[in-house]
Amino acid sequence: MKTLIVPTDFSPVSINAMNYATDLAMHIDASILLLHVYQVPMMITEVPVAAVSIEEMKASSEMQLADLKSSIEHISSGKIKVYTEARLGDTIDEIQAVCESVQPFAVVMGTHGASGFERVLLGSTTLTAIRHLKWPVVAVPPGTEFKQVKKLGLACDFKDVVSSTPINYIKQFAQEFRAELHVLNVDQNNHYFMPDANLESGYLDTLLQDFHPRYHFLHKEDIVDAITEFSETNNLDLVIVIPKKHKLLEGIFHKSSSAGLVNRSHVPVVAIHE
Repeated sequence: MKTLIVPTDFSPVSINAMNYATDLAMHIDASILLLHVYQVPMMITEVPVAAVSIEEMKASSEMQLADLKSSIEHISSGKIKVYTEARLGDTIDEIQAVCESVQPFAVVMGTHGASGFERVLLGSTTLTAIRHLKWPVVAVPPGTEFKQVKKLGLACDFKDVVSSTPINYIKQFAQEFRAELHVLNVDQNNHYFMPDANLESGYLDTLLQDFHPRYHFLHKEDIVDAITEFSETNNLDLVIVIPKKHKLLEGIFHKSSSAGLVNRSHVPVVAIHE
């Protein structure tokens, strides 16, 4: 059975990501693993002392996870299997360890919290997860609700398509949603244009021939602007990006409220590494 791992710090934005994951799980018939990773806070003294015991932190985490589990079971009328796990340690290390064990369909996370502190903390965690996890990470913008995925976008630069495109993951997502697949190529005034782009697009078309992709060549200086504008104008429900390949990571998840794909639109982004 497919599993969605949903890390949570119990903040409003992580709860929103959990709600998105709940609807997604119902749509693709997946279970949910709620994961909370906690660190024991230390009191600043000459000799650092734990403010609370590990046992208290674990008990508190498990109690809050149980509440979230009950909420999901209520919302889904018991149709979703929900598992919970509280772990002590480094957040990314523990998410990665759980992923190695569970082999999830995807990890679903919020992009930042409501307060300034939450924004820095959770935003940083999501970015770090995208950098280090080999599994797809679905980044859910604040306030975004799940919609049936009818139109799926794929950002592609037509460079080394065969060797660098995570085609199996892309096919998996396309098959699950049976969505229209739109391939987006942003040409920054021919800055990234390659003479063999037509050949590379042909390779991609062969790899994705079962899904009959539609190709869109966007002419704009700013890659994120181009993807955002197209996504909103054409009502895309999800956009797949390959962060390392496209060097889009910082642009897509820019901290500024006026920049970044996630902050500028309500289109969830799936980051999949090459």
